[in-house]
Amino acid sequence: MSKRNPKGRDINGVLLLDKASGYSSNSALQDIKRLFDANKAGHTGSLDPLASGLLPICLGQATKVAQFLLNGDKRYFVRGKLGQISDTGDSDGEVVDFGSIKEVNEQTIKNILPDFVGNINQIPPMYSALKRNGTPLYKLARKGIEVDRDPRPVVIHEIKFKGFEEEILSLEVSCSKGTYIRTLIEDIGKSLGCGGHVVELRRIGFTHFDISKGYTYEDLMSLKNENLNALDSTLLSADEMLPSLKGIYLDEEQTIDIRHGRKVQFSGFDVGQKIKLYDDNKKFIGIGESNVLSEIWPKRVFV
Repeated sequence: MSKRNPKGRDINGVLLLDKASGYSSNSALQDIKRLFDANKAGHTGSLDPLASGLLPICLGQATKVAQFLLNGDKRYFVRGKLGQISDTGDSDGEVVDFGSIKEVNEQTIKNILPDFVGNINQIPPMYSALKRNGTPLYKLARKGIEVDRDPRPVVIHEIKFKGFEEEILSLEVSCSKGTYIRTLIEDIGKSLGCGGHVVELRRIGFTHFDISKGYTYEDLMSLKNENLNALDSTLLSADEMLPSLKGIYLDEEQTIDIRHGRKVQFSGFDVGQKIKLYDDNKKFIGIGESNVLSEIWPKRVFV
């Protein structure tokens, strides 16, 4: 009895979606999966519904390396309204006046921004997807339940001041994974004594990719109307999303071993180091990890 073919096309790659503000990362994922008629899809580094910008979506075999894409640095453009706070940290929540901004100006803002650059600790917001005993915090928050959250270390590489006009502060932030921009704006507002919340958030960089490399849903619709090849040309190979990982080229015998879940001898790597694997035809086939015996074992490999 033959196996039933999976629903959709067996297409592999990563799409840099320029997600529009107003809908969830999962909704965007489902729209893209349908548009490409892909049999498998997943996103990395989810964005709040309010936020727009780069959302990498993995199709097919590329979903196997999605977890490794989460480690990349991000870059955001954010506009925060000072003088008011929100229970969600952004304009989607209940907004109330907090403190006076009479003493706040461009210079006072620039004076405190260096305090938020470098290795800092952030307390994750209640309106986040972090889980407590299996339940996302945002579900508890919607029920009016607040729980203690431990501070988490993050890295803010750079904050560029972009303007302050009519109570709106504009910044460009380069940061590590796990950084909450809503929390950053709230903390900056607290430091200024006036409070603050996010009114616009756009991810403009993901690892080494810039927003100019992203495609809107409308762009993709236009390409599909041309033909499927035009649509498929927007996909990147998954290894292009992993610039920080070193790669190795396997010979034919090593390729067979790796594909069958066996370790191969390969020296020159630190213990536990993740490595991009290319087969004997120089085709990317997944991620390996080195061990203390100078071996590389297959961690996530394409079939």
